[in-house]
Amino acid sequence: MVNALAFRVTGLAALAAVAVLADAAVGPLAAAGGTPGVHEDRIVFGQSAALSGPAQQLGRDMRLGIRAAFREANAAGGVHGRKLRLTTLNDSYEPKLAFANTQRLLQADMVFALIGEVGTPTSRAAAPVAQDAGAPFLAPFTGAEFLRDPKLDKVLNLRASYYQETEEMVARLTEDLGVARIAVFYQNDSFGEAGLEGVRRALKRRNMSPVAAWSYERNTTGVKPALLGMIESEPEAVIMVGAYSPVAELVVLARRKVDPVFMSVSFVGSEALLAELGADGAGLYITQVVPAPYDDGVPVVAAYREALAGYDPDASPGFVSLEGYLAGRLAVAGLEACGRAVSRACFLDAFRTVGVFDLDGFKLDYGPGDNQGSDAVFVTVIGEDGELHQVDTLADPR
Repeated sequence: MVNALAFRVTGLAALAAVAVLADAAVGPLAAAGGTPGVHEDRIVFGQSAALSGPAQQLGRDMRLGIRAAFREANAAGGVHGRKLRLTTLNDSYEPKLAFANTQRLLQADMVFALIGEVGTPTSRAAAPVAQDAGAPFLAPFTGAEFLRDPKLDKVLNLRASYYQETEEMVARLTEDLGVARIAVFYQNDSFGEAGLEGVRRALKRRNMSPVAAWSYERNTTGVKPALLGMIESEPEAVIMVGAYSPVAELVVLARRKVDPVFMSVSFVGSEALLAELGADGAGLYITQVVPAPYDDGVPVVAAYREALAGYDPDASPGFVSLEGYLAGRLAVAGLEACGRAVSRACFLDAFRTVGVFDLDGFKLDYGPGDNQGSDAVFVTVIGEDGELHQVDTLADPR
């Protein structure tokens, strides 16, 4: 039985969680040895992610990157002779659907592991289900601190945390620009609260506190109360912890009245935000937790771009699909460490014993009590050319 974080789902909600099969239909039966999702010729992973609604581009891009990595591995013969498959269910960025999807993936579809869950509130609903089932919960697209709890020994985080992202934001604002008045715009749920707490902690270390904080409701673009508060409090900078649609709405409306420095955490989905903002995006900073997807000088990025083109020649590279690709590569690395005798226990132990996984130069370091692979945080800015550029300082003239 799942713990108190899980909750009952109505039949209508469960019905809405429609499966999207990635590469081929897969059966629910386990192969020899009884390990769920492990068959003689394939290993099946499951994903619950937003494929509809205001955050759908995040789910679609994570799925795209994972599929590209799996296709790359399959084209090379698979992992120890087994091909990798992905079953994705749509949760529309709603916790109830994420919970129902995770139950279905583990109990009916009998997948080997969960990969690429998108979001904090959805992960809060799904991770306990995986933990109780003994199934790996790999590379969720969130930096929420609760997923870094060593007690969650089935969770394997790829990315840096929101606390690390917001620390970098506050450091750059105060050290590079001398900003003192920092406000927070956040989603009114566990995701936004995690980012807000990260900002508060970073400011407290500098004997500061937010001058204001405003929220909006998940899966909406109701930002006008925040806009009014911004006009009244006149912050020098606003750190935004939200999805791309409400963040874009706030920036477009705000810049008609005020012009603080805007910074957003990585979950926003940079490419989706660019598409929403258009010319209004120039000067907006976004922290990232993976290398720039346009930098072919980074070996893993070059591999990603080749794999992406091989899977979908029309797909444009982006930060979210790169993170999905890295998640897929991490799954491959864990399976390779197990050899042919794959089990969930072996897969999880690989991360505690192997320690460092080098994905073409992007290193992930795990160990006993440490379920987060990367601490890297990068800063990008939308330039006047409408493109993202990586910067070392906010004083960069770009």
